[in-house]
Amino acid sequence: MDYKSIVPCLYLYRGQAVTGWENREPFEGGDALELAGFYSDGGADELLAFDLSSTDEEHEEAIGKIREICQASQIPVTAAGNVKRLEDVKKLLYAGCRRVALNFSKESNVNLLEEASERFGKEKILACVSRAEEFMAHQDSIERYANGVLLVKSALKEVYKVPPVSLIFHMESDAKSDALACMEERGVDGVSGGFVSRKDVSLVDFKQECQELGIPVNLLKSKIAWSDFKLNGDGLIPVMVQDYQTDEALMLAYMNQEAFHKTLKTGKMTYWSRSRGELWVKGETSGHFQYVKSLMLDCDNDTILAKVAQVGAACHTGNYSCFFKELVKKEYDDANPLRVFQDVYDVILDRKIHPKEGSYTNYLFEKGIDKILKKVGEECTEIVIAAKNPDKEEIKYEIADFLYHVMVLMAEKEVSWEDITRELARR
Repeated sequence: MDYKSIVPCLYLYRGQAVTGWENREPFEGGDALELAGFYSDGGADELLAFDLSSTDEEHEEAIGKIREICQASQIPVTAAGNVKRLEDVKKLLYAGCRRVALNFSKESNVNLLEEASERFGKEKILACVSRAEEFMAHQDSIERYANGVLLVKSALKEVYKVPPVSLIFHMESDAKSDALACMEERGVDGVSGGFVSRKDVSLVDFKQECQELGIPVNLLKSKIAWSDFKLNGDGLIPVMVQDYQTDEALMLAYMNQEAFHKTLKTGKMTYWSRSRGELWVKGETSGHFQYVKSLMLDCDNDTILAKVAQVGAACHTGNYSCFFKELVKKEYDDANPLRVFQDVYDVILDRKIHPKEGSYTNYLFEKGIDKILKKVGEECTEIVIAAKNPDKEEIKYEIADFLYHVMVLMAEKEVSWEDITRELARR
C-alpha cells in the first residue's frame, strides 16, 4: 500500500454503536449499519469494528452485527475486541472481515498469534498493543506472524521507529491537529479512532488537506487530464456504466468537467443532467448510489467506461439495468461463468419455491439435507475416479454434476453465488 489509511472506529456494545469503551452511550442513535455506511460513503479506506461485549451471548450478537456491516460496507473491515480463541478469529473472518486484531495484553492471544497466522495467513492478523512493553517483548513474533500492529491508548513513540511493521494508530484525541501530526509520522500507516471517527468531519476534505501537506492518501486521481478528453458539441463526454462484478451494462449518462471532478472527489458517480441542466449525483434522491471501482478512457479519448458498485437499481423504472428492452436476439449459449452458475442456481431456487412434479431437484429437496450431502459426497468421489482417466471429457461431466449438487446444497442452506464470490475475492 502506497498511501496512509483513514480508518474510523465503530464501537459495538449489545448490538448498538456506542461512543467508546469507557462511555458506552449510543452513538447518534446507535444504528451500527447506518454509521458504517456513513464512513464507507464518506471517504474512509477501512473500518475498525471494536467488540465491547461482556458475555458470550453479546459476543455472538456482535459477530452477527459485524457480518451485516461487512456485507453492506464498500470498504474492508478489521475486527478487534473479545478475540480469545482460534474459533473467534475464524468466525470473524468468515463473517467477512479482512483482518482480525489480537489483544496482546492477554498472554493467551500472544500464544494464539502463530497458530492463527499459520491457519488463516499472516495478512489476516494484526497485533493490538497498548503499551510499548507489549510490542518490544514480542517484536520478533509480530514481525513474523502479523500483518501489522494496531496501537491503542498511547502514542508509543518507540514502536513508530520500527520500519518493518505496518502501524495503524488508534487515537483518543478528536482534534484535527493531532490527527494530522500522527499522519505525518513516518512510521504510521493509518489513523483510527478520535478525529476520523467524528460524524461532523469530512474525511474527503481531511484527505485533501493531508495531500496538500505531502502526506500520501487514497484519493481518486485521473491519469489523463480533462483537457485531453474529446468532448461532444455540448462539452460533455458519454459514460458507459457497468456492474464491476458481472460486467452487466447498467446505463449511459454524460459528464461535464465539474461532474467528472466531483466523481473523483467523492467516489460517487456524478453526471450532468441534460434534461434538467444541472449536476446529478446518481442515487441522491433514490439512495441507489453508484460507487466508483474504475474509470477507463477509450482509444479515441471520447468515451468513459465506468465500473461501479451499484446500490439498488440503476434504472429509474426499477429495473437493475436500463438495457432491458429486447429488439432482436439470436440464440446462443452464454458461456460467462458467473451468469451460467447464477442461471442454474436460479432454476434450482425456483424449483424449491415452486415444486415441479417429476423434478429431480425437488426429489432432493424433499429427501432433505442428508440425501443432498450424500449426493455431494458421491459426486466428489466420481471426480476423483474420473481424474485417473486420461479422457478429460469424463472429468468435465463429473465436475458439472458435482457443481449442480453443490448448488442444491447452497439453495438448501441459503448460500448465494454472491456469498461465494465475495469470499473468494477476499482470499
